[in-house]
Amino acid sequence: MKSMREKQTVILLMSLWMSMGKSDFAPYFYDNGAGSRNGNMALFSIAEDTSVGTHVYTLNGSDPEGEPVTYGMTFDKGSRECFSVEPKSGNVTLIESLDREVQDEIVAFVTITDGRNKVVENVRVFITDVNDEKPEFINRPYIVDVPEDAASGSSIYRVQAVDRDLGSGGSVSYYLQERNLHQLSFRLQSSSKFTIDGHSGVLRIRPGESLDYELSRTHFVTVVAKDGGGKYHGKYQVMTSTAIVTINVIDTQDSPPVFVGTPYFGFVYEVSVPGSEIFTVFAKDGDQNSPNPIHYSILNGSDGFFSINSTSGCISLTSFPVQLRNELYELKVKASEVGPANQIVDYAITTVSIRVVDLNNHPPTFYGENGPQNRFELTMYEHPPEGEILRGLKITVNDSDQGANAKFRLLLVGPRVLRVVPQTVLNEAQVTIIVENSTAIDYEKYQFLTFKLLAVEIDTPERFSATADILINLLDTNDNIPKFSSEFYIARIPENSPGGSNVVSVTATDPDSGLWGEVKYSIYGSGADLFLIHPTSGIIYTQPWASLDAEVKSKYNFYVKAEDTEGKYSLAEVFVTVLDQNDHPPEFNQNFLEKTMIIGAPVQIQAVDEDAEEPNNIIEYSIMKADPDNIFDINTSTGEIKLKPYIKSMEIVQNITRQKDCRWSVVVQARDRGSPSFSTTAVVKIDITEANSLKGPMAAFLMQSRDNPLKALGLAVGIISVMVLVTVMISTLMFFRNTKSNRITPARRIIRRRPKEQRHWTFRSAFGQSDPNAGRFLDDDDDTSGNSSSRPKPPPPSAPVLPPAPPAGSRPSERVRAVPTVSGALASRIPSRSSSCRTSKSTDGHERSDHNKDGSGISSALVSELKMRIEQKIIEANQGYYY
Repeated sequence: MKSMREKQTVILLMSLWMSMGKSDFAPYFYDNGAGSRNGNMALFSIAEDTSVGTHVYTLNGSDPEGEPVTYGMTFDKGSRECFSVEPKSGNVTLIESLDREVQDEIVAFVTITDGRNKVVENVRVFITDVNDEKPEFINRPYIVDVPEDAASGSSIYRVQAVDRDLGSGGSVSYYLQERNLHQLSFRLQSSSKFTIDGHSGVLRIRPGESLDYELSRTHFVTVVAKDGGGKYHGKYQVMTSTAIVTINVIDTQDSPPVFVGTPYFGFVYEVSVPGSEIFTVFAKDGDQNSPNPIHYSILNGSDGFFSINSTSGCISLTSFPVQLRNELYELKVKASEVGPANQIVDYAITTVSIRVVDLNNHPPTFYGENGPQNRFELTMYEHPPEGEILRGLKITVNDSDQGANAKFRLLLVGPRVLRVVPQTVLNEAQVTIIVENSTAIDYEKYQFLTFKLLAVEIDTPERFSATADILINLLDTNDNIPKFSSEFYIARIPENSPGGSNVVSVTATDPDSGLWGEVKYSIYGSGADLFLIHPTSGIIYTQPWASLDAEVKSKYNFYVKAEDTEGKYSLAEVFVTVLDQNDHPPEFNQNFLEKTMIIGAPVQIQAVDEDAEEPNNIIEYSIMKADPDNIFDINTSTGEIKLKPYIKSMEIVQNITRQKDCRWSVVVQARDRGSPSFSTTAVVKIDITEANSLKGPMAAFLMQSRDNPLKALGLAVGIISVMVLVTVMISTLMFFRNTKSNRITPARRIIRRRPKEQRHWTFRSAFGQSDPNAGRFLDDDDDTSGNSSSRPKPPPPSAPVLPPAPPAGSRPSERVRAVPTVSGALASRIPSRSSSCRTSKSTDGHERSDHNKDGSGISSALVSELKMRIEQKIIEANQGYYY
């Protein structure tokens, strides 16, 4: 059955293969038409600004037999391969940038194949234009020559620019670029004198404007060419380019002559002779492109003393200066422009001022007391007062010329400590030297000062001058105080140094000369007792008997004084540190110590090193020997001794030694860190015990106090003292409280309307007996207070009538006991057994009563209640007696 099915399958496959072989058709592209992005790229166009890597098209086709197809693209040999194709999907990607102005179409061959048949189609891809090109000016550079008399509105040049883009992006229009305000003014004027036609590019002179060679010979105009705009990368843009047009203005004959270098001034000196040249004027034709010759003449003002050369313009003297009657002459000179036919075309007139002046033939000269002198010397003390005149210098300066030739300036060249007066002189003056900076005239800086006194003419061409040397010798004064090299000195000296040891050397200098510069030293202050100073060398050393000990005092400070012969002085502070030496070994308070150690808690030992500084007083602890051995550890820094970690109970402790003894000994060493190092040992007896079952702070305190009984005793005494003090305070407060509550003060300032008969108070006893002293209760209370003599007793108040007795119908089992009150006896029913509770038998069989010795039978509680009620009743009874 199975073999039969296999045979049928083979026959079916063979028949299918035979049928396919007979009808094998080639694949084909879909033709989707123009503008389609899917097909065979027929009539496909792409913009030149498409970015490289963009998917631009998809090749699409089919195979009649339904076989899978693949795509491809090839180009002619030597041409640019601008696209790539993904064989299976047919996606076409741009791989090179495009430029329509360089290449406006791309020829390619697209292929589709089913593996056996291959179809190739020739396609043309058109590259569309975008606005990516600027307008370009042609025939540059632009240089134009225009005569200055060109008519307003006339065309002078045509510029042309082309744009290689298509459509509106290739159209060009023109305009002139406006200048910014910060540019040159003549360029601003140039741009306002011209205009341009926006379509043709014809440049014209703006209507109403004209050119002037004499004002501006060259104009620079910036022309802007602008395209019509278009899209580029999806955005609309307008592109421009600029060109500069240079306009040269050609001169024409339209300007008069111009004098150059005005105004004109000339001078006639006392040594001049007839024919001497005074001044030369010069004029040129305003039209410099083709100038005409100039002819000079004097119109008026010469009075016959001056003449002018008609060709050169040179003005000359025609007589001797002594014949001139005026000091100033103003000549009117005319420059005439002569045309080709010797006619006067145009002319200009200017003024020439000629002044008759003295000849500058005498320089300034300095004079002393004995005639001309060029060296002056003076001796004075340093630091003269500012503003003081140096009267030892007698200097005069003179110039024999006249007018401006005799005007000169005085200058003092040298250190800026003096100034000269006056600074400007005409003919002659007395020279005064004044002190300007007294501080700088210092003998310690300069023993002498030198200056140059200079006189220089101001307004003359010759600028004659003269100089004189000034030498000032300075004399010293005691104007300086000794000054230490430092404001403080820091010294260190080891302790136990022998007496007379050097500590530090101080130095002070006084720049004054002679005896004023000699310095003597001394010391003073509370810390200077152990030190001495050499008066001239400044060496500080210890007293011969001094013994320095850092443990007693390690810091000293005192003052040193440097003084010159006139008593001027300065101070400096000296700080002396005594350096500690390791001269004390560590010491225990006892060489034999006893400690009680609770298992799990350490005991501490402590040694003291009396050295002053580290590391001499730093102590390290160690165990030298222990019995038994290797049982204890010690903290090297704190001295805490504790058991090894494995010892956690008394059972382990007792099993360590055969004697079962819990009192062990340890030899502890305390060693300092000094150099050389010292050590001390002590024997510590340690009694081992377990922690007490008691807990809490008191138990911990008692366990810690086992080694110090005085500490526990002191705590107990303190607690007892606090308890006694609290008891005394409470008793005192209770005493004052009771004293205040037992005092009855009668009402004061009572005015009665009518006298009433005073009645005696009668109280019944608690046991039915009258108390003879009850009526005197208030008086007795006052007497017992002990203060009866301090103030007079007020009259006793009248008591109200006692209330009636209680009814007879009371219970027989109860008896009435009266409690005295202000209003009478307060009856209370008390069971009969209560009376038996108030009696008791003594040890000898007799009954004891709780009654007071006077037999009143009133307890202290009842008395207090009675007093309170009496006071209340007195207040109520007397309220009706007030007015």
